[in-house]
Amino acid sequence: MHATGPVGALLVDAASYLLSAVLLRTLPERRPAARTGDGALRLIREGWTYVTRHPVMLPCMLWATATNFVCAALVALTPLYLVREAGLTPVQLGLVLAMDGVGALAGSAVAVRLTRRFGTARGLVGTALAGGAAALLAPLTTSAGDAYWFALGNAGFAFGVVIGSITTRTHRQTESPPELLSRVMATVRFVSWGAQPLGALTAGLLATYAGTHAALWTVCTAALLPPLYLLAVPVGRRRDFA
Repeated sequence: MHATGPVGALLVDAASYLLSAVLLRTLPERRPAARTGDGALRLIREGWTYVTRHPVMLPCMLWATATNFVCAALVALTPLYLVREAGLTPVQLGLVLAMDGVGALAGSAVAVRLTRRFGTARGLVGTALAGGAAALLAPLTTSAGDAYWFALGNAGFAFGVVIGSITTRTHRQTESPPELLSRVMATVRFVSWGAQPLGALTAGLLATYAGTHAALWTVCTAALLPPLYLLAVPVGRRRDFA
């Protein structure tokens, strides 16, 4: 952003989405045969009923919803805290934010091996707990000189989130009946992604009334709540989902 300015950075970001859309248009398209008598509300109800009655998909959806809430709150606070409170330059801020991608890449590289060795349920809970604990490193950053704490916390949290996302999505895709898969995925995404604006709003309110640093501590502590919830329900105490 330092080289191109904020407008240039936004233009580059917009161009990346445009390129992605163009590449997606080159993929082959397959549409399932339409079923007569399927109204939108009926399709939504079928997906909702299947997910909410499933002993694994429901708690995993709730875990994802709470995790997305925390992620959105952290995204909202990060640039505000690092620039205003810690005094990072645009280049330093970019490097710290990039650690999110480093953690996500590392998580995706080891997700399959971890879940094969420890089990899908144990792998999800264990890495989510580790990621939540790593997030507590972020508020230790108080200046540009110790920004490495935030970078490590950002990377560790992303590591746990990505492994959990891969594990739970794979389960949904392999265990859902083929005719319900699209509705199952849509149900989970609608609920879990719907928590993101609420997380960002909550972070803004906390920063306004309690201060940015206190808000950051609160959000990073809340990162431990989703895996603790899984430990409190039966699926979290299994070795594997199935």
